[in-house]
Amino acid sequence: MSAERLNLLWGITMASGATAQLVAKLTSLQAVVLLLVSGLVVGRAGFHWVEPLDLGSSLGTVVGLLVSLVLFEGGLKLRLPGGELRTAVLRIVAVRLLVAFGGAFLAAHWLAGLNWSLAAVFSAIVLATGPTVVNPLVQQMRLQEPLGEVLEGEGLVLEPIGAVLAVMLLELVLGDRTGWQGVAAGLLLRLGFGVAMGLLSGLLLSELLRRLPADSGVLGLRVQLTLGILFLMYGGCDAQLSESGFPAAVAAGVVVGRRPSSEPQQLDDFIRQLAQLAITVLFPLLAADVSWRELSPLGLGGVGCVLVLMVVVRPLSISVASTGLPLQWKQKLMLSWMAPRGIVTAAVASLFAIRLEAAGFSGAGRLQGLVFLTILMTVGLQGLTAPWLARRLGLVQPDLEPEAGSAEGAADAPAVLPGRVQ
Repeated sequence: MSAERLNLLWGITMASGATAQLVAKLTSLQAVVLLLVSGLVVGRAGFHWVEPLDLGSSLGTVVGLLVSLVLFEGGLKLRLPGGELRTAVLRIVAVRLLVAFGGAFLAAHWLAGLNWSLAAVFSAIVLATGPTVVNPLVQQMRLQEPLGEVLEGEGLVLEPIGAVLAVMLLELVLGDRTGWQGVAAGLLLRLGFGVAMGLLSGLLLSELLRRLPADSGVLGLRVQLTLGILFLMYGGCDAQLSESGFPAAVAAGVVVGRRPSSEPQQLDDFIRQLAQLAITVLFPLLAADVSWRELSPLGLGGVGCVLVLMVVVRPLSISVASTGLPLQWKQKLMLSWMAPRGIVTAAVASLFAIRLEAAGFSGAGRLQGLVFLTILMTVGLQGLTAPWLARRLGLVQPDLEPEAGSAEGAADAPAVLPGRVQ
């Protein structure tokens, strides 16, 4: 690929993403939907201006590094207070690993027509909700704090688990791994190794940041240290065990987010802007790889599959997970409806499609198309209706200024038991 064409690819991708963000700001529409649509327009489904496969093997590298930045930024903000709120998050995670995985597995095969192997991979890819979509929605709606914390915590805990599980299942499909015992062993090994490396890297970075002088003039050095250690950690983890860099990124973010520092907010805000820039580039780039040829064969079966995930599988998971917890029916209903998928889901689907096509495995395009259909429908339908539903259920904080409803305000607020929110 010529340098001129490569420059044009990145220029069009960045420009289309920035335009989508501008339109979202001016119209209050969901930015993620517009970012995906912009990718479809400039990619294989539209004008063919952007072809991600032209990047070759570097596509996986670029996507992996940018996704690790997004997950690290999510870990910086992650707050899981103790008591019943933490219990709610962990129970939702545990139940969705079983109920949501099984429900998506059956729906993808019976309704969308994926074979059993690809249906299993699909169910793991769409297992997690996307914090990159949930968090802006929670802030926009000024949703009552415990609900926002539960939704954010669920997504950040499940995203690396779902990504690693999907990799294990993909290797099983491709014959690189034998049996479900091999899948379970690989999953636990990668999660454990990734979390351990993330904790060590986070402690190292926290100590280096602490030793720097409390001077805004060294912000650039703080950012360089953060990105250098993050990308080195991700690359090192992935070189040892594929996809272990994702849980490492979340774990490192959690540790660094709790560092004692005189000026933590300035660095965190800068990382947040970089993560937003990564999302602005990634969504159009990944969506550009989807064609109508992959989406159209799904037909009503594909739409029905996604609807089952939204109105049957998700509510069932929340109902089972919340049994015995002091959650009001209004809160359960809100949690049942809020399950949009995000950037990690799109990234994993795109990379898997490339690996499946390279291995000559039929159905890779249908898998990728169904994942992006899931993202479009969940983000579009839930993003448009969630603010209205929150107001109807009385789950909005009307007396707080918008800034107080931000992720930072929610993180610093005292823990409130889910069942005691009025």
